[in-house]
Amino acid sequence: MHDWLYGGGAEKVVLEMHRMFPDAPIFTSYASKEWREKLDGKVVTSYMQHWPLSRLRRFLPILRQIWFRNLNLTKFDVVISSSGNGEAKFVRVPENAAHICYSHTPTHFYWRHYDAYIANPGFGMFNSLARLGLKVLVRPLRKADYKAAQLVDHFIANSTHIARDIQEYYDRDSTVIFPPVDIERFESVDSQSERAGFVTLGRLVPNKRVDLIIKACNQLKAPLTVIGRGPELKSLKKLAGPTIVFRSNASDDEVSQLLSKANAFVFASFEDFGIAPVEALASGTPVIAYRAGGALDYVIEGVSGEFFNEQTTLSLAAALNSFEPSKYNSRDIKKVAKKFSQSKFQENLHNYMHGVLQ
Repeated sequence: MHDWLYGGGAEKVVLEMHRMFPDAPIFTSYASKEWREKLDGKVVTSYMQHWPLSRLRRFLPILRQIWFRNLNLTKFDVVISSSGNGEAKFVRVPENAAHICYSHTPTHFYWRHYDAYIANPGFGMFNSLARLGLKVLVRPLRKADYKAAQLVDHFIANSTHIARDIQEYYDRDSTVIFPPVDIERFESVDSQSERAGFVTLGRLVPNKRVDLIIKACNQLKAPLTVIGRGPELKSLKKLAGPTIVFRSNASDDEVSQLLSKANAFVFASFEDFGIAPVEALASGTPVIAYRAGGALDYVIEGVSGEFFNEQTTLSLAAALNSFEPSKYNSRDIKKVAKKFSQSKFQENLHNYMHGVLQ
């Protein structure tokens, strides 16, 4: 089970699970053509796959709840839900079956990040409608989300931060298994070459706080390469000074090169985990991160990077200004990345399932 399939780190978890269990069907509320092909035609989608519901699906959490809850799973003895800001964990499994939930996060806009979503829902021209809907429905949605979490047999968290949130919001224990990162993609990149400037990578949406990174680099007149696309691209370009370069259509090879040639990767958001910073580590590049969330699992101060303590231009600019790239060794940084490999994920999940399903 997965909430929806159209891009992001959570989908990479599903892809790795598919490689482990290639014959298992994958149920989801919506899947892009790209992901249906990547998953070898094993995807079963809901009525929200079709127009007009496909256009409105982000506004329809209750319909998603109903669809997942009413799936007929009687022929399965193990169900794995990969669930974050959606409803995959709402499935009901037979009495003799086990439900394992790989949790990317308790739903952001019900729980930890509710205030941030009220301030900026991220729906563009529909922000007012999304804000009103969330304010009106948040109590029953929280209640339903909590109830669904109590029906899960075993919880896996994608980071120690999410394990704490699962305990806080769902009153459930969990085991941490880090998500898979394709670190092998970066092994052939020359990480000893001349480095310069800073880099950041990701979808350009409000919660990534790329605006903060640009403001800090503007203030310091520091070179910064912004890799990625998204609804914030136009406004970020307007914000950027002369030392900021945007690479919106970089190929995978170009991304690998850009990460490996920077002094540091800058990560300013409060993320549940964060795949892109680990990709930077796999390139031998240290990470300067906001001291929160998933970054606490892979930023080791003085070894793989360092932190700034407040999500402000002042705090980040101070960290960038004091950063000394000569302190870091790319080989040591790459060693940190190895525990987040795809093979390590498969090994950890296999061992976990063997333990809980005996």
